[in-house]
Amino acid sequence: MSAPRRNGPHYSVSADERARFFRDGFVHLEGVLSDDELAAIERDYDRFLRREIAVPGKDLCDMSGDYSRTFEQYSIVNVMLPRRYYPAWVGNLYEQRAASIVEQLHGAGMAIDYDQLLAKRPFKDDAVFEWHQDQAYWPVFPDSRTATCWLAIDDSTLENGCMRFVPGSHTQPLRPHHPLKGDRGESHTLCCDVDPARDEIRPMPIRRGDITVHNERVLHGSGGNRTAGWRRAYIVAFRAQRTIEEERRLGFTHSHNDERKVLESVGTRETQRG
Repeated sequence: MSAPRRNGPHYSVSADERARFFRDGFVHLEGVLSDDELAAIERDYDRFLRREIAVPGKDLCDMSGDYSRTFEQYSIVNVMLPRRYYPAWVGNLYEQRAASIVEQLHGAGMAIDYDQLLAKRPFKDDAVFEWHQDQAYWPVFPDSRTATCWLAIDDSTLENGCMRFVPGSHTQPLRPHHPLKGDRGESHTLCCDVDPARDEIRPMPIRRGDITVHNERVLHGSGGNRTAGWRRAYIVAFRAQRTIEEERRLGFTHSHNDERKVLESVGTRETQRG
């Protein structure tokens, strides 16, 4: 009988899974949280959706639209930095297991850069997360170790808008990105072009309690929600501690309330890096 993958704050990553993460830029890990373990997180998650936990300014927004929409109009409810607004979540079991996974992938010296909730409302065909690379949202630093853990609160399916990736795209140059609507002051969302004739698109349906872990440069997005239920996800993103410290020194916190616009600086840094 094989050893259990979950053991307190630890989750075991196999050698094959680690190889797939570096080869494809992402990996699917099954059963990171049990249903009982997920239930406590789910209760607080839904408090955010009911707006019982206050989130100020643009850190509560619609990632499929612009900042002018009312909450009731949101197709993708986005909560940035939930642990900032609900400190009881700091150090929760999901964060602990995610940290153990990231250490197995990247070694020591990693820390949480930001967290995020993304919930697609029922029957929202426009709850589309456009193709993008996370690296387009922030500056480039020498230590490029990154791992974004994406936890499914609900079964994530083709019908409700599961994640999809372009395998191996993290090894290619960063693609040009542009704001989805207007400029960055109107809509935070960035997007880029993906060509199905050239790019392999791999949907990644996963079960409740599973996660995907992806690299900041891999192309990814997701489709709309055509079902009667929510599609809820909880993201915890890790980067090298020294990279986070440099980000914060520049005043970059991943809050949508930040005034800093990094799209132009990303292009400049990318060019400088060659």
